[in-house]
Amino acid sequence: MSTLFRLLARMPLQLLHAFGALAGWLTYLCSPTYRERFRANAAAAGLPWAACRPAIAAAGQMIAETPWLWMRPPEERLGELVRVEGGELVEAAQAAGRGIVLLTPHLGCFEISAQAVAERYCRVDAPITVLYRPARKAWLRRVVDESRGRPALATAPATLAGVRQMLRALRKGEAIGLLPDQVPPDGLGVWAPFFGQPAYTMTLAARLVQQTGAALVLAWCERLPAGQGYVLHFLPAPELPPAAAGPEAAATVINQAMESLIRRAPGQYLWGYHRYKSPRGLDIGAAPSAGG
Repeated sequence: MSTLFRLLARMPLQLLHAFGALAGWLTYLCSPTYRERFRANAAAAGLPWAACRPAIAAAGQMIAETPWLWMRPPEERLGELVRVEGGELVEAAQAAGRGIVLLTPHLGCFEISAQAVAERYCRVDAPITVLYRPARKAWLRRVVDESRGRPALATAPATLAGVRQMLRALRKGEAIGLLPDQVPPDGLGVWAPFFGQPAYTMTLAARLVQQTGAALVLAWCERLPAGQGYVLHFLPAPELPPAAAGPEAAATVINQAMESLIRRAPGQYLWGYHRYKSPRGLDIGAAPSAGG
C-alpha cells in the first residue's frame, strides 16, 4: 500500500483531483448510508442543496490528494502552490511572543494547512504541533507515521501525553492545530449545538487557550479548481467566555465559529462525516434534544 501511495504521489495534482471527484460521486451513489448521512447533515445545517452538492466531489478530491500531501519529499516545498490570506494574525501573535491555537473544521484541504503553516511561520526548533488520532490499521499507521513527519511540523497523539505536549508548545510561544469539529476521544467533551443539533464537542481547544493565554485563530485551506492550488485563510476568532462560564459555553462559541467558516464554502465541507455520533464505547449520557 505504501508503494501505491508513492506512485499516486507522483501524479499531477490536477489529475488526482479529477480522479478524486469521480471517486467522490461513485461513493455517494453506491453507499446509501453515506448518502443519507451527507444529505441529512447538509439539510440540518439549513443550507441550500445546490451550495452543498459540490462537496460530493470535494470529499473524493480530499482522499485523492492525500498521497501527494503525505509522500512528497520533505525538502519539496509548497511555495506558491498555497497562497495565504490573513497571515498578519499569525505574525502579530508571534511578534507578541504568544502561543497560537489554530482551529479548522473538516473543510477544504485541512491536511495541507499544517504543512503550509510549518513552512511559512515555524522553525524546526519551534514547530507547529498538530493533534492526531493514530490509524487503527497497522499498514495505514505506518504510512502516516512515515509521511507526516516534516520540518517544523510535530504531531501529538490524542492522549493525555499529547495534551501535555501541546501545553508545553503553547507555553513556549509555539503554534498548535486542532480540528474542533472532530468527535473527541476518551469522553473529553460536552454536548453543544452545531448547526442547531446537539453534537459532542471537544473541550480541549478552550482549555488550552484559557490555561496558556494563547491567541485563538481560525483557519481553513480552500481547494482551488482544476488543481490550481490552495488558499490558506486565517480569520479572527471570537472571544471565548471565561472558564467560570463552564465548558458548554466555550464549546458553543467554538462550534458557532466553525459554522461561520463552513458557511463560507459549504461545497468543501465533509458533510458525510458522522459529526453527531457519541464516542465509541463511552457512557456519556444521551444527547439532549435539539430544542434543549
